Amino acid sequence: MEFYLPTETGELLAFCAAAFTALAGLFMMFAPGLTFRALGLGSMEHRPGAIAEGRSSLGGFYAGLGISAILLAQPWIYMALGIGFALAAFGRILSLMSDRGKNLANYPLLVVQVVLATLMLGYSFGYI
Repeated sequence: MEFYLPTETGELLAFCAAAFTALAGLFMMFAPGLTFRALGLGSMEHRPGAIAEGRSSLGGFYAGLGISAILLAQPWIYMALGIGFALAAFGRILSLMSDRGKNLANYPLLVVQVVLATLMLGYSFGYI
């Protein structure tokens, strides 16, 4: 088994989006305190279960899907990851509209989610 590096532009963009997802997930897994502070979720020292939830649900899930997409390099996996990011962006838009979530942290994160979804879905559906 050899490591596959895409050569066409669309697949390379989706591959880079998956690599970013994996790296972000690893960061979330190994630095949950920094992640919580960066996301504005506050200090979780008094709730060790919250740290475990951040490591597993945020870090492990993103890292696992990103690494799977990199290793398998299949359009269907990029599509699954892209749909996940598209729905996450939709949830963030709902929060902005109805949960008084209009703070400065939500807008750049929305842009990141939309860009990642666009790159992966664009490749999956043959647009890029």
